[in-house]
Amino acid sequence: MAAETRARWQVVYDDIRGQIDRGVLGKGDQVPGEVFLADRHGVARSTVRSALSRLEQEGLITAGKGRLGRTVRNDEPLVWNLHSFERRDRRDDPNTGMDDWARGVADQGRIPHQEIKPSLEMAEATVAGWLGVPVNSPVVRRSRRRAVDDRPWQLSDSWFPEWAKDTPLLTHVEDLVLPGGALAYLGHPQVRTRDEIRVRMPSPGEAQRLEIPVGTPVMEHVRIGYGVDDMPVRVMITVAPGDRTTLVYELEV
Repeated sequence: MAAETRARWQVVYDDIRGQIDRGVLGKGDQVPGEVFLADRHGVARSTVRSALSRLEQEGLITAGKGRLGRTVRNDEPLVWNLHSFERRDRRDDPNTGMDDWARGVADQGRIPHQEIKPSLEMAEATVAGWLGVPVNSPVVRRSRRRAVDDRPWQLSDSWFPEWAKDTPLLTHVEDLVLPGGALAYLGHPQVRTRDEIRVRMPSPGEAQRLEIPVGTPVMEHVRIGYGVDDMPVRVMITVAPGDRTTLVYELEV
């Protein structure tokens, strides 16, 4: 029985995908144009666009804007060492204005930036469960949009129990860079944490704020911090593009 004939768009797709896999087209290189590919493979431009759309959805090439053609994506993943992030010897440095996250980014030769928006709100069911407080009880929320090299990289929201609403530092619109971290400085240190990690598709709002291409999954990292009485003092939820993030844990066995 003869082999099944490949769809025309797949012939174009296999051509470009093969060049990327072999390194013929490297990161940042221009992808051949629609007219060139249509002539090369003897297909319509609409067929070429179908193949290129599939490559965009897989995160291999950019969509291209205006006269700028498509290029092979050149995203260097950020390494996030979660085993050392927020340890008791964390490296918040008021002299540099960098908290533990920003220092980890700078150590990789990259430029961190954070935008902070604090608010007082009522705890919805999921957050209330993590914090161990009643649903619709007051909580303080600090929303961050983190950038690396001037590009959106993470959405990170932290919620604190009701005691935090009377703490001016936690309602401050700027980043908190305090020795040992804000919670320890305020007398509510984290003595242990619990991490929950899942991979999912982003909401439309998340995809827009993170500027990620269609079809790119996100990593959702939930960290619950517990105080000396083993009660939660904070829950932080961080959402990051799955194609730009490498999570690292080193555990003693």
